[in-house]
Amino acid sequence: MRVSEDAVPASAGTLPLPGTRAARQGFALGALGVLLFSLSFPATKVAVADLDPYFVAFGRAAVAGVLAALYLWRVGAPRPNPQQLRQLLIVIGGVVIGFPLLSSIALQDETSSHGAVVIALLPAATAVAAVLRAHEHPSLAFWLAAGAGLVAVLVFVAAQGLASIGQGDVLLLLAVAICGLGYAQGGALSRDLGGPATICWALVLSFPVCLGVAGLVTARSGLHADAEAWLGFGYVAVASMFLGFFAWYAGLAKGGVARVGQVQLAQPVLTLGWSALLLGEHVGPSELVAAVAVLVCVAITQRVR
Repeated sequence: MRVSEDAVPASAGTLPLPGTRAARQGFALGALGVLLFSLSFPATKVAVADLDPYFVAFGRAAVAGVLAALYLWRVGAPRPNPQQLRQLLIVIGGVVIGFPLLSSIALQDETSSHGAVVIALLPAATAVAAVLRAHEHPSLAFWLAAGAGLVAVLVFVAAQGLASIGQGDVLLLLAVAICGLGYAQGGALSRDLGGPATICWALVLSFPVCLGVAGLVTARSGLHADAEAWLGFGYVAVASMFLGFFAWYAGLAKGGVARVGQVQLAQPVLTLGWSALLLGEHVGPSELVAAVAVLVCVAITQRVR
C-alpha cells in the first residue's frame, strides 16, 4: 500500500518533502510564531524602560508558567519521561531563561532595531543546532539558500554602520547561540510531546525558580512603572513566552527544525517595522531591500529538499 507523503512526519534525520501538506503546515505555523516573536524586542524595550530587566526576564516566564499549568491541567497532558525531562532542561536554559534574560539586559542600552539585526543570526544557529540536537540532514541546496539569506542580513547589518561591537552585542550573540539550541531541542522534542506541551512543561518546571527570582527583584526594587511598560511586559509574558511557542514548536516539529527555522530570517525585518511604527526608530530604504532579499531566500529554503 502506498503511503501519502503528506502523512509522513518530520522524523529525526529527515525533512518533509517540499510542497507536501506537512511542509506547508509547518511553514504556516512557523510564520505565525515568527509574527508573534517579531514584537518581542519592541515590547521588551518598552518594558525595561521602567522595570528591572531581571524582573522582565523571570517575571514573564512566571506569568507564562501559570498559563502553562492551566493548559496542561485542562488537556490532561501526560508527564514527560526522564529522558524528556533532561531535554526540557535544554529548552529551559535556551528559551525560557537564557534568551529573555540576556536580551532584556542588552536592550537597556541597545535600540530594538539594533537588536533585531544582531539576532538575524538566529536561523543559522537553529539550523546548526538542528543537525546536532534534532539529527536532521538538510541538503546542500538548503544550506546554500540559508547561507544566501544570512549573507543578505549581514550585508544589511554592515549598511547600518554596526561595525563596533559593544557589551549589548556580546549579550545578544550569546543569546542567539543558546536560543538556537533551545529551538532545535524543543522542535525535536515536540515530535513526541507536541508543541504546546513542550513549552508548557518547560515553563512549569522552571516556574519555582522564575517566581523566586522575580519575587526577590520585586522586594529589592519594587514595581514602579507606567502603563506602557506593563503593556510591554504583558505582551512578552503572554504572546512571546507562551502563545508564540505553541505555533513555533508545532511548526518546527511538522516542517523540520532546519527548514522552518529559516522562516525566522524574516523576523529582523518585521521587528524593524514594529520598531519604527511603535517606538519611532528610524527605518530607511535599505530595510526594504533587505526585506525582499530575506523573503526570497526564505521561500527558496521552503522549496528545496
